[in-house]
Amino acid sequence: MKKREEALKYGLSFKNVYEEKPFHDQNWQLVRVRESKKTFLWIYEKNGYINLNVKVDPQWRDFWRSAYDSVIAGYHQNKEHWNTLILDGSIPDKDIKRMISESYDLVTDSPTKRIYEAVKKIPKGHVATYSKVAEMAGNPRMARAVGNALHKNPNPEHIPCFRVVNAKGELAGEFAFGGAGEQAKLLEADGIEVEDGKVDLKKYGI
Repeated sequence: MKKREEALKYGLSFKNVYEEKPFHDQNWQLVRVRESKKTFLWIYEKNGYINLNVKVDPQWRDFWRSAYDSVIAGYHQNKEHWNTLILDGSIPDKDIKRMISESYDLVTDSPTKRIYEAVKKIPKGHVATYSKVAEMAGNPRMARAVGNALHKNPNPEHIPCFRVVNAKGELAGEFAFGGAGEQAKLLEADGIEVEDGKVDLKKYGI
């Protein structure tokens, strides 16, 4: 991959993205995520080569820079989170595509999304605590964020938030899940015993 058109075509192959030229300098093309408007791919020409700026996980940042001389710290961007790919023919297409794909994944990821995905993994007949869901979502410190996300659950039929209880096994307040007793009903229908507003974590916890 050496041409601008090739990079743009691959960038636009991802879900819910669009191209934009926001600057007076038409050399710069951006590929953004439609909902958040966040950019995951910058395309521009510099010193005779097409360059790409991609977001990178800091854990992989130095790996890519050491693997290829044509992967350098992000030009005009945060050097910790962005790399620049110089398309001089020295980077295999598969690795260019991988780095663009990883940039897209980083930009589209969100704690709330990871929380919902974690909740979906709680098996029927079991419960998880807020802290356990936070751990499953990749950040044990965001238990409070779990509670906020669950109260805004956009799809209760597919995101079983009723399977989440506090550290003592206690159910959520009466305002949740449609009123008093609703979470208990859902849990009992799931095969989980509820006594005095609590679930036995040793028996049902994951």
